[in-house]
Amino acid sequence: MNVLLLLLIADFDGVVRTSDSKPVAGAAVSLSQTLTTRTDAGGRFHFPALPSGAYTLRVQMAGFGPFTQSVNVAEKDVRLDVTLSPGDFFDEPKFAVAGVTDTVNRGGHGSDVVIRSTEAVARAAAALASEPAPEPAEQLRQRLAADPNNAALHHSLASAEEREGHALEAAREYQRAAELAPTEDHLFDWGTDLLTHRAPAQAVEVFSKGHRLFPASTRMLLGLGAALFGRGTYDEAAQRFFEATDLKPEDPAPYLFLGAIDNAEIAHADGYAMRMERLAKLHPDRADANLLYASALWTNRAGADAAPRVLELLHKAVKLDPKLADARVELGIVRADQGDYAEAIAEFRAGIELGTSRKEAHYRLAQAYQHVGESAEAQKELELYQRLRATSAEEEERQRRQIRQFIFEMRKQRAHF
Repeated sequence: MNVLLLLLIADFDGVVRTSDSKPVAGAAVSLSQTLTTRTDAGGRFHFPALPSGAYTLRVQMAGFGPFTQSVNVAEKDVRLDVTLSPGDFFDEPKFAVAGVTDTVNRGGHGSDVVIRSTEAVARAAAALASEPAPEPAEQLRQRLAADPNNAALHHSLASAEEREGHALEAAREYQRAAELAPTEDHLFDWGTDLLTHRAPAQAVEVFSKGHRLFPASTRMLLGLGAALFGRGTYDEAAQRFFEATDLKPEDPAPYLFLGAIDNAEIAHADGYAMRMERLAKLHPDRADANLLYASALWTNRAGADAAPRVLELLHKAVKLDPKLADARVELGIVRADQGDYAEAIAEFRAGIELGTSRKEAHYRLAQAYQHVGESAEAQKELELYQRLRATSAEEEERQRRQIRQFIFEMRKQRAHF
């Protein structure tokens, strides 16, 4: 028996419906956070030629609670009917002091994918906060004993406490500083502290006040968008992110912040592609700007007409930055969609060699190899994909590295906000 058949064993199809059996079009469907698609007008989704194994199916759509189910792909094609239930399924956070009593308590919905995505956004928002004071916490406490209503000292102590790993103490001090003097820095740092410690509902209140007091602050809008995202209010979060890019349209930092958010509902929101188009027009010589616009066009494409423009943008991105791995993977996706599997293979391999973080590149490369009859190469890539998908601890560490890198980039951009 051809061993490849043991891996390329089944297609996975399904239909997403409401509780009254109406099809749900445009729902975001993912398998184990690696493979993603959206439902068509009839609510149907399709994952072709899946390797055998256990997967986690997640379905999300605005206005409905998220759906999660384990799926085992074995010896035959799999079909699953998904029913979405209306309503808000996000748990109320249970925090007492400044939104934080327990750093383990998760204020958002318990879904791993929501929590991980929210945490990435929260930490990216926190990266916009002012630099922590170098003065040690004990010394600051002594100074506060003599001047207990000094808001600046409370704020400095909060930063020092957080730097020393005292989350609850930091939360109290950020709150006290903001109450004594509701400056932009004090409110923003309090909001990001709440958000970082998974108290999105309270963070929304703080950032909303900050936005009212400082309507021209880009970082306050980004913080508010991140808090709304953490609460699961994706439509409203998208609007706040869009408004942040509109405050200073020529500044690339808010667009890059927006582009770093891995959420299908944000990427498909009306206005997303337009903002990325504006970024590319304002900064035509930035490789990341061209990649973000190309990805937005491809994600929101209405038909095959988008492909030539997407390819043009991706080729330009690669020319500007030959080491931009994700641009090569996107090129492979477009080429495979066009049936040019030889070119797709070359692009997927280039992206993998350049170190793309997208595990799906191996799966897509395996499919391309299968289309050209190179079964042995297809099997190698499927096995690689399976190993990568199974190493959850390594994946979490990769995500942490990405977050740290994104924070570093946002710190460099902070002066622009």
